[in-house]
Amino acid sequence: MLNKRFFKNLDLTLVGVTGAILVFSLVMIGSAGTDYGWWMRLGLDIDKLQDASIFQRLLWMKKEYVVKQFIWILLGIAAAAIIIYIPYEDWRRYTKHLYIMNLLLLGSVLALGHTAMGAERWIEIGPFAFQPSEFAKLIIIITLADFLAKREGHIRTIKDMLPCFIFVALPMLLILMQPDLGTSLVFIAILFGMLFVASLKPLLVTGIFSAGLAGVVGMVWSHLKFDTWIPLHEYQLKRLIIFLDPWSDMQGSGYHVIQSQIAIGSSGFWGKGLLRGTQSFLEFLPIRHTDFIFSVLAEETGFLGAALLLILFGVFLYRGVRIALEAKDMFGTLLAVGVVSMITFQILVNVGMTIAIMPVTGLPLPLFSYGGSSMIANIIAIGVLLNINMRRQKSIF
Repeated sequence: MLNKRFFKNLDLTLVGVTGAILVFSLVMIGSAGTDYGWWMRLGLDIDKLQDASIFQRLLWMKKEYVVKQFIWILLGIAAAAIIIYIPYEDWRRYTKHLYIMNLLLLGSVLALGHTAMGAERWIEIGPFAFQPSEFAKLIIIITLADFLAKREGHIRTIKDMLPCFIFVALPMLLILMQPDLGTSLVFIAILFGMLFVASLKPLLVTGIFSAGLAGVVGMVWSHLKFDTWIPLHEYQLKRLIIFLDPWSDMQGSGYHVIQSQIAIGSSGFWGKGLLRGTQSFLEFLPIRHTDFIFSVLAEETGFLGAALLLILFGVFLYRGVRIALEAKDMFGTLLAVGVVSMITFQILVNVGMTIAIMPVTGLPLPLFSYGGSSMIANIIAIGVLLNINMRRQKSIF
């Protein structure tokens, strides 16, 4: 049986904030998944549709989105409960196996993967499909934390960091080959976040990251100016830089960003009302229940709703940082830092791309966007944080 201290040591703030985000997610996915297109395709009066009550609109909701998301949340909670029960220190025994399994799983996507939107990211098993790269992020956090913890006190120079770069580069290259640029960037965020804590010279890590970023910008500029080679497909490059001027390709790569800006910019303080967002209502906003769910939230609930979600994420990340600071060993600290780095980067990129200050990379909003693999993986990541927090002093089982 679980020790009574289990509940005493459970971070109720983190659990409560996560629960609030998940409930918020179900509401907005239901709204984003409402199908009004059939009304217009039948040629019916648009004014009557606009005057419909919220109860009538609820009838048009694609409830399967909400039901599926709820099931994925339950599966994530069940998986997180198992993660919480197993002391995180015991995971270190299996990191080599996890790393190899990660490479094999990512490699299998290239051979067996299901193609969608120009990329092979899913493996289908009967009626189900899952995205290995979502779980690969968690595995790289666990394995890299062990890799760095074993080198505690010895990471001083670029030469010392080189094995760490290679360690992350192998699975990252397999993800790039799918191709999945967004998830590859998450790997970089995880690596530098954890290296910043593990290295004896964090300023050196910051310098390497800054130099690398400057190098990437220079490479892109050189390609645009002199047509030099870069390791990206043209559509990937266009998506990366279109946020700088989305109106230059209004009907192409810039369309998503423009519609998102219209949705957010027209919302006001209170928003247009739940199930009453016109960009969703008239189906101008694409992939609105996944990549652009924040745009739907902002349009329908306004500045107030968007600010509330960002505050919830802020509290979530604050608790993650506290858990990292209070962990009883370097392995626990690095695990928590890896999770916080992953979640923070995805929030910044997803929200940023909806307001045209970040590239459109296809990253979902953690714990909020529709998607099974992403939802389950992120809830498991919360289980990792809770596990570390409960064992910050000594074993409670």
